[in-house]
Amino acid sequence: MTDNTAQRLALWQRLVSLPPPQFEQVLFSLKPPSGNVPPFPAAQSDRVSALLAWAESIGCGLDRVEATYTLVIDPKAANRPPAPVFNLPFPRNPFFTGREDQLQAIHTALTSRGRAALSGLGGIGKTQTALEYAYRHQAEYEHVFWVRAEQETELITGYVALAKALQLPGHQQEDQQAIVALMKQWLATHDRWLLVLDNADDLRQMRTYLPATNGHILLTTRAQALGDLAHKVEVTRMDADEGALLLLRRAKAIVDDADLATASDHDQALAHALNTEMDGLPLALDQAGAYIEELVLSLEEYLDLFRTEKAELLKERGQLNSDHPSVTVTFTLAFEKVAAASATAAELVRACAFLAPDAIPEEIFREGIAAFEAPLSTLAESKLALSKAIGEATRFSLISRNPQAKTLTIHRLVQEVLRSAMDEYSQRQWAEQVVEAVTTVFPKAQFENWVQCDRLIVHAQATTNLISVYGLASETAALLLNRTGYYYASQGRYGDAEPLYLETLAMRKQIWGETHPDVAISLNNLAALYSSQGRYREVEPLYLEALAMSKQLLSEAHPAVATSLNNLAVLYASQGRYGDAEPLYLKALAMRKQIWGETHPEVATSLNNLAMLYASQGRYGDAEPLYLEALAMRKQLLSEAHPDVAQNLNNLAMLYKSQGRYGEAEPLYLEALAMYKQLLGEAHPEVATSLNNLAVLYDSQGGYGEAEPLYLEALAMRKQIWGETHPEVATSLNNLAVLYKSQGRYGEAEPLYLEALAMYKQLLGEVHPNVANSLNNLAVLYASQGRYGEAEPLYLETLAMRKQLLSEAHPEVAQSLNNLATLYSSQGRYGEAEPLYLEALAMYKQLLGEAHPDVATSLFSLGALRYNQGRYCEAQALLLQAHPIYLAQLGLNHPNTQALQSWIDDTQAALDSEPH
Repeated sequence: MTDNTAQRLALWQRLVSLPPPQFEQVLFSLKPPSGNVPPFPAAQSDRVSALLAWAESIGCGLDRVEATYTLVIDPKAANRPPAPVFNLPFPRNPFFTGREDQLQAIHTALTSRGRAALSGLGGIGKTQTALEYAYRHQAEYEHVFWVRAEQETELITGYVALAKALQLPGHQQEDQQAIVALMKQWLATHDRWLLVLDNADDLRQMRTYLPATNGHILLTTRAQALGDLAHKVEVTRMDADEGALLLLRRAKAIVDDADLATASDHDQALAHALNTEMDGLPLALDQAGAYIEELVLSLEEYLDLFRTEKAELLKERGQLNSDHPSVTVTFTLAFEKVAAASATAAELVRACAFLAPDAIPEEIFREGIAAFEAPLSTLAESKLALSKAIGEATRFSLISRNPQAKTLTIHRLVQEVLRSAMDEYSQRQWAEQVVEAVTTVFPKAQFENWVQCDRLIVHAQATTNLISVYGLASETAALLLNRTGYYYASQGRYGDAEPLYLETLAMRKQIWGETHPDVAISLNNLAALYSSQGRYREVEPLYLEALAMSKQLLSEAHPAVATSLNNLAVLYASQGRYGDAEPLYLKALAMRKQIWGETHPEVATSLNNLAMLYASQGRYGDAEPLYLEALAMRKQLLSEAHPDVAQNLNNLAMLYKSQGRYGEAEPLYLEALAMYKQLLGEAHPEVATSLNNLAVLYDSQGGYGEAEPLYLEALAMRKQIWGETHPEVATSLNNLAVLYKSQGRYGEAEPLYLEALAMYKQLLGEVHPNVANSLNNLAVLYASQGRYGEAEPLYLETLAMRKQLLSEAHPEVAQSLNNLATLYSSQGRYGEAEPLYLEALAMYKQLLGEAHPDVATSLFSLGALRYNQGRYCEAQALLLQAHPIYLAQLGLNHPNTQALQSWIDDTQAALDSEPH
């Protein structure tokens, strides 16, 4: 029986049973034209049949007859409001957790604008949040309507059901669009109602069904772009505590309304770990809780299962949950909708599934798009093509876009579902394409590229993981591994860099064999890394192997051979093996002149390095002309203002500072600092180094007030560039502590020394030259305070570490011997001090030559010991040996020269006062 037939029959029965006077009232109200209804005294049944025939064919319609009948029998019905409608599809969720900000935002938007839309990924909790809002605020409304809006048919059916629930006149007619119009008219003319349109993803379709509102309309949608349709309230993943609490409540690990604190610390930690694994997705957390409850699992058991069987568990919704499909089904259906709308957008989402989930730079799909196959490769055709693909992909919130940063984000579980839906061959293909694309856009890790490297590093790391997982071996994969490792090394993240360098080396050997120029490059890079870590015994064989390989493959006179010679010389110089370093520096210099000519940037680099070696040996007269030649060459070849020119200015200034030529050093430091700022910006590692060097100069002259703000600025800049923990940050802390120690501010110096020491150990390992230097400085501080018992073990540890790292004979070993001797001398332990002073002096002479300032310092220290022992003649002889060295190397006005002269005068006075 059709709706009209039923309506006609029901009306006929009611009208026939009316008393004749009331039936006449109906006729009078409807006014059928004369001749359509027989007059009284015809039978009332015949008259009713004629009336209905007229109304249904050419007259007012059955709904008008029904409404008139109602008014006749109940005149007050027209003014009586319909019974309240409250058709929410689910009971209130006893496990609902959090979302207070979103609930408040909904309320604010509805009260001010009348429309709000909860927007977000499927499974993120939009429906449950809308449901919770409706239950919380039901007392504010006369009616709360809920309509499913995913399909147009659902919208129409929902509006028809509401019209029936409200008993709107005309709700029984066959034309459903007419009923929709009636419902929209009712909504437009009444207030105090809330209409929830759930899963309203097709917003273009949605506009047709939105009434002019006197009430409130709340949509849930996966669409991100809403225009003027409604105020957008973003529903995002749950934070750590909200997610953990939802899981614990749903798993019945705590009661429904309990706080997180009621769970044990162990369960809280497990719940937090699961929330992290599920990336705060409420559907996944609810699904996990149901599974734990039904199978009577512990949180720990489920966490272990999830980590090994993630794809399978995401399919399991549980037997007691029928209100929402599983995570896998939810995301798969959304992906199918994207694919139906745009194959290119679907492939874009698939590519994102193989990158890190957050902040995916769009340049991967611009500059790197050639790495992908069709249809994704068609994005190269225009910028508009990429914008359209992103737009389609965001319509169902599988990805979201940050327009300011030009990045995309995809949920981790969307990634998991999409990857697990592929066979292994497809996964490997996608992995290869993504590795190729990221390699294309990930630049070399020079400072000027650091911003771009920072933007891409998590994706570079994600793709290096793909290389390992899928066993990808190619030149491209090796290049990405190498660049990622180089970036980590430049950031002081040596532990992250080493496995990447090792994997690069192994892959290049696999591709090219044991000997190849790229293999030599990898050996060099690994050696440089180990050198930064102070692992000198591992460094030398790698440099030697790289050198031999370059000679064998590229000829004896090749730039790569010169580079290897230079690197090996740098190593030997850092170990104090100056005799081994010098011929290598000279050979590299000669080779570069032969290859490039007398004037070339590489020649200038060799001159600079050789000068640094001579300066380390105290051969200042040999170092200065080389520095000046390198500086002039760089200015000629690179321009007056260039970072390499600034480096030369710094090095020359350090030489002058070492000689006590402070007046000449300061303007060079200032010029280098200004040049670095001009060329590299106000916040650059070289700027921080220049600030530090200038501070050291002022510190050396006793200009503590000028030095401190520069040290502090360098420290702040290094933290800004590298973060709170980095070797350069530790160096700044150490230098600031040295300043405070010089001023007698021991209470401020000690914590800085300790922080620097801890940082060096954390970053560089327990045994490293920088760790040894920190231990030495801390010991000097304690000795200055008379804390000899604390200083001695630190001096001994420093000495042992330096011998282990740098060899038995090294300038820093000699320094340790000298410092330990000074400690013993301060304690009156002259018998223990003397052999250490003598050993240090002999070592300095052997390593640095007879005329080095450190030799003079050692003679000075031994002379002071003799003075304290009352052996004035021997003291005088030693002090007078030191004096011409200081005069020649440091000058008459250097503080060390002046201090030595004071001791010479005191010694002479002591001799003069002795009885003859």
